[in-house]
Amino acid sequence: MTNASGTTKQTIVALVADRPGVLNRIASMFRRRNFNIESLAVGHSEQPDLSRMTFVVNTAPGSAEQVTKQLRKLIDVVKVSDITDEPMVAREMALIKVKATPTTRSEIIQFVEIFRADIVDVSPDSLVIEITGDEDKIDALVRLMRPFGLKEIMRTGRVAMPRGSASADAEDQDEELRYRANGGKPDGEK
Repeated sequence: MTNASGTTKQTIVALVADRPGVLNRIASMFRRRNFNIESLAVGHSEQPDLSRMTFVVNTAPGSAEQVTKQLRKLIDVVKVSDITDEPMVAREMALIKVKATPTTRSEIIQFVEIFRADIVDVSPDSLVIEITGDEDKIDALVRLMRPFGLKEIMRTGRVAMPRGSASADAEDQDEELRYRANGGKPDGEK
């Protein structure tokens, strides 16, 4: 979906080597190419020594392909997929610390229940709410909590995965095998 500035949010997933400096090289590529990372989430994958990254970038139409091409050139990147237009499961997690007085506490708890969120910490003057879901759901709860007084918000950024198919799994395994057979270098490099 194109926003008012003419850019679109692209969701890109990359399988990368789990080594020191990889994140720095990837972030440097984004900086050099002047692509703004809106969110970045990274964690271990199902493969030993490989991590999976989810990037959300705001790009001009057609620029997402440039992002994926540049990522593929990096030595530690095994596979890159732009899954923006594919059926996918995408989630984000947020912790929201909100002011809570004895008079507002029950109203806040009602909102938390409606959004199927959890209260994970209680203090005399605040609550910490944990919520998981899509960006719109989290934004809606933040808007509702704002009048109570937001003290702090921490969001993970989007994590995303295309809805499964057996062929994609086989393709991932082939790319990983080529990566490992080539000594941890992308195809074509010696």
